[in-house]
Amino acid sequence: MTLTPAHADRPVAIVDLRSLPRPQRHSLVFRQYDALLPGECFELINDHDPQGLLYQFQQAIPGQFSWTYRVLGPVDWHVLVGKEGQVEEQRRDECCGGGCG
Repeated sequence: MTLTPAHADRPVAIVDLRSLPRPQRHSLVFRQYDALLPGECFELINDHDPQGLLYQFQQAIPGQFSWTYRVLGPVDWHVLVGKEGQVEEQRRDECCGGGCG
């Protein structure tokens, strides 16, 4: 699966899983994902193809993430993981709610 996040060239963080014990890896990645704003991404670095993690994302939050391989092994894998959606900007024509008329 290759989807391109809105800011693929500017990840907000790098999450290097290679030195972590395997039981801690997936929860760390999901915490980093939860911290993203819509349209942001982070770069994941792993010592094997994170297919199991991709399947977990597909089951937990289908259609709400992007997954773009940057490096496909054989020693390290780099994946951009992004949060889909757009950051909502405040409309200039909306009333501020302060009784402006």
